[in-house]
Amino acid sequence: MIVDCGIYRDGRRTEGPADFSDALAEARAEGHSFVWIGLYEPTEDEFERVSAEFGLHPLAVEDALKAHQRPKLEVYDDSVFVVLKPVVYETDSDRVSSGEVMLFMGDSFVVTVRHGEGAPLKVVRKRLEADPDVLRHGPTAVLYSIADATVDHYLEVATELQTDMEGLEAEVFSPEGGGSRNTASRIYTFKRQILEFRRATGPLMLPLARLSGTGQYVGSVPFVNDSARPFFRDVSDHLLRVNESVDALDRLVSDILAAHLAQMGVRQNDDMRKISAYAAMAAVPTLIAGIYGMNFDHMPELHWTWSYPIVILGMLCLELLLFRTFKRRGWL
Repeated sequence: MIVDCGIYRDGRRTEGPADFSDALAEARAEGHSFVWIGLYEPTEDEFERVSAEFGLHPLAVEDALKAHQRPKLEVYDDSVFVVLKPVVYETDSDRVSSGEVMLFMGDSFVVTVRHGEGAPLKVVRKRLEADPDVLRHGPTAVLYSIADATVDHYLEVATELQTDMEGLEAEVFSPEGGGSRNTASRIYTFKRQILEFRRATGPLMLPLARLSGTGQYVGSVPFVNDSARPFFRDVSDHLLRVNESVDALDRLVSDILAAHLAQMGVRQNDDMRKISAYAAMAAVPTLIAGIYGMNFDHMPELHWTWSYPIVILGMLCLELLLFRTFKRRGWL
């Protein structure tokens, strides 16, 4: 359940008590240290001791256990609760999947709860431990680093989606692939993946606006250093670029789907014109043969020697005339 537990002093990981309760008491006593506990999909019983020791709010604990939350930031009396949704794009299956990172931050502690496989916490921890100047800023540095890593990966996913969308666009407008029965299904599936991506990126704008103190959110967030606002503002700018890319992708996929449906309609009209042209060409000899097949005694040219070849020749001439007419008009 506990993936990692470390105590950090002046930006460096140090040896401390094995029990996280003692580690937290020691960090609070020193004043310039903090404890970072990482958990992976804990059960209610497993998380109960952690929540009781760190004084986590019951509502936030419930969200952390159940997962399936939108990105958000909530402030409680003794902690700040932040939800992030890292995403992973599986290029083989064209599928966007999202995980969740819940972060509790308070006086001298950070508790991270991870759900799913798309969370960069292990990499973030190693990078922070290799950069004492950043880690020296305490829990705020952990929150910033996780948010920055998550948003940076959003940019990578957006680039991969853009590349795959260009391939899909080329397929739709190719002579062979545009009429494929599976093309519309692929376009719709791709649009669903963009929607899944948007669910992770869109709601995160509000928490980052509060952390960066931009717009109407000019107040400070408890347990977050005000000096970190420019850094959160930089993350917010990156997220804004991601959301703009997602909006552009969504609009373009909708346009591609509309173009594909229009192509299908045009091709169906072409097929109907061809069928109609061939039906008209078949109707002429059928009509003539039907008239002469009635076997009346008094019919023009019925007893001529050259009646049969003349009628056949007339049919061929009419067929040729119809064929040239339809061909010239683009029906065939």
